[in-house]
Amino acid sequence: MPQADLKYSTDLEFDTAEVLRGIEGIIARHDDGAGACKGRAYPAEVYHHSHVLLELTVLQKTHRDKAFCDALVADLVGFIEGYLPSGTERAVELHFASPRYVTGIVA
Repeated sequence: MPQADLKYSTDLEFDTAEVLRGIEGIIARHDDGAGACKGRAYPAEVYHHSHVLLELTVLQKTHRDKAFCDALVADLVGFIEGYLPSGTERAVELHFASPRYVTGIVA
């Protein structure tokens, strides 16, 4: 189950819920077995420059090779940039979860 953390300076105005839904859709297009993406948006009230940082964490799988990762990141970058005004700093980072990462639904 992917996890997306969207961190941004509060001077930027965009629909974070829409962006998180879009991120989930992009992941699904690249990997239809990835499942739901648990997304969170964190507005930063205190910041030093306008910025957006997307940190995406996925499980390590054999099909998630360099080509997969490069294509996914490129699509995410293009998507995020579509929501931001010209000149806004943005960063996208794809992480692999630790082998000891455990997820599930509480019974």
